[in-house]
Amino acid sequence: MKKLIIASLAATGLVAGSFAAGAAANAGTGTVVRVVDGDTLVVSINNGDHTIRLLNIDTPETKDPNQPVECLGPEASKYLEGLLPKGTQVRLEFDAERHDKYGRTLAGVFTADGSLVNAKIAQQGLGIPVEYGGNRKFLPPVQAAYEEARAAKSGLFSESIGCTLPAQLAETTKGLETATEASPATTSAAAGTAAGVLASKVAAAKALRKVLNGDKATERALLWAGLSTAVLAKQVSNLDKKITAAEKKAEDTTTLKATLEATERRAEEERKTAEARAVAERKAAEERAAAEKKAADEAAAAEAAAKAAADEAARKAAAEAERLLNLPAPAPNPAPYVAPAPQPYVPPVATTKYTGPRCYAPGGKTWRPC
Repeated sequence: MKKLIIASLAATGLVAGSFAAGAAANAGTGTVVRVVDGDTLVVSINNGDHTIRLLNIDTPETKDPNQPVECLGPEASKYLEGLLPKGTQVRLEFDAERHDKYGRTLAGVFTADGSLVNAKIAQQGLGIPVEYGGNRKFLPPVQAAYEEARAAKSGLFSESIGCTLPAQLAETTKGLETATEASPATTSAAAGTAAGVLASKVAAAKALRKVLNGDKATERALLWAGLSTAVLAKQVSNLDKKITAAEKKAEDTTTLKATLEATERRAEEERKTAEARAVAERKAAEERAAAEKKAADEAAAAEAAAKAAADEAARKAAAEAERLLNLPAPAPNPAPYVAPAPQPYVPPVATTKYTGPRCYAPGGKTWRPC
């Protein structure tokens, strides 16, 4: 890092020296009118506005109508606005080619303290070194500053700024690892969710791999990543391994889901069977309990009736005993029968003319008119 800083300072000093040596023919001064984007500004020179394109630095696009706003493009513009607010006095130094095909002036821009703005943008990780035609004058300090940003993981090298490729790599790799290393699901629903997560992570990883492999539609994104060929190859290889592992886990999880579904179906069938059996057993128990209760109730009723009958019989017996107890004393026994003394026999009156009733004396031998 120290060597990079020294190289950057040395290069800046060299540029400042060359400016002093060739101020009349190859340099100028002006006042900042406004910032256009991260690498372009308008400077007033001799009462005329000139669009200045910073040499040997390229920042993410924000103004191209044919391209979306690129990662950290607005941040690069904001950084340049903060570094060179309206009214700032700047020094301009030029290289072999003074204008680009758009008519913009190509220059290195210095602040009052001698700092090379082109390099300071690269040092923040907000741009990459580029060479336009034969203009290489400011390339060394820009490259040195760029390496400082790489070492510090600043700006486009950051793993914590979501839109950068390093951050996408870190997030995608971490997502694959987390999904792959997750504990096996214990339910089919959880397995389905896990398989979906794995599929999503694999799809995102493959999309990023397409970027890393240099798809034309994402060529500039690769430039912003600033990955060397060796680093890029290593990143792609590592990502491929993670993708393969995640795809294997997704396949295993899908198989596990089918197994769990079969197990859960059997368990559900067994649960329903057990539930039906329990319902039948409960019903049978309830019926037995009802029958037992009915028998017990009938027995209790019979016992109560028998007791009531017994109580009634006892009551009647007691009443009868009480009645007998309360009967009046019996009459004394009659005196023994004494036959009357026999009457003397009086011979009947001899008459044959009596035809009325006759009263016979005991023995029936004698009678008298009645």
